[in-house]
Amino acid sequence: MKILVTGAAGFIGYHLCKALLDLNLNVIGLDNISDYYDVKLKFDRLGLLGISRASAEIFNTKITSNTHGAKFEFVRMRLEDRQHLPQLFETSTIDRVCNLAAQPGVRYSLENPESYIDSNVVGFLNLLECCRNFKIEHLVYASSSSVYGLNKKIPFSTADNVDHPISLYAASKKSNELMAHTYSHLFGFPTTGLRFFTVYGPWGRPDMAPMLFASAITNNKPISVFNYGKMQRDFTYVDDIVEGIVKVLLADLTSRKSQEERYKLYNIGNNQTVELMDFISEIEKNLKKNAKKELIEIQPGDVERTWANVDGLIKDYGYKPTTGIKIGIKNFIEWYKSYYT
Repeated sequence: MKILVTGAAGFIGYHLCKALLDLNLNVIGLDNISDYYDVKLKFDRLGLLGISRASAEIFNTKITSNTHGAKFEFVRMRLEDRQHLPQLFETSTIDRVCNLAAQPGVRYSLENPESYIDSNVVGFLNLLECCRNFKIEHLVYASSSSVYGLNKKIPFSTADNVDHPISLYAASKKSNELMAHTYSHLFGFPTTGLRFFTVYGPWGRPDMAPMLFASAITNNKPISVFNYGKMQRDFTYVDDIVEGIVKVLLADLTSRKSQEERYKLYNIGNNQTVELMDFISEIEKNLKKNAKKELIEIQPGDVERTWANVDGLIKDYGYKPTTGIKIGIKNFIEWYKSYYT
């Protein structure tokens, strides 16, 4: 089996590529290496997969690495490239696809909305067309807990109505779910959306709270604590997310033949909420240093609480994330110290 992973130089994408290669599966990794955050982190992730920065900087050229035994091929490409993406599918024998490529970030969508439409909507449509035209067995794609928006019912369930997103990022992810449903219905191939809940861990994005907190505390700078600390999140460790993706991506599709089974949605979260102040305390404990906290109002696009109902994942795959923040933060801070200090 050969699997295409988009967003391969990203936080979750890197971990997924490594997990698939460790299973001796051949992987094609695709990423445009945008400058939304420091590209050095992206190139360093690729370096661990055997791809040099010099080779990864070239667009639309496939680079091969055999560092992990199985073959890893990397191509720098934009999902919205309507010329080169179909060519990649045509020249590669791709069986299944996991789409993790996206313009991330809730707050950034207030500043640069065009990038979300280009990558998350136009790019996703281009990928759906390739999956349809080249008979891909299964498309798994990243959605987000952000789609729940102003929902008040807790925990969030995939059966809930999600018609009230409060950021363009969330709206773009909801559009992915609708587009995938349409393609599964019209063209008969299975699609599975995974709504991720606040993923953290080693090699995480520097724009996300754990990295921002660790950096500020380490450098004796204040941290911004939104909504005056009255926030709760279903923090999910990256290894748990990847294990869930792998189970879904590699699953036997025999039961997905009927039309109503072709389209699926699941939450992947730790199925519990953690107070933001407790999460910060765990970072302080592992850094052996107290944070200087600036308590400020909630930001536009943010929600006060997230909590994943993962009954569907348990029922269909016998799986739920289990890593608590004590272990997760310990592993994250150990990596942070080794990489940044």
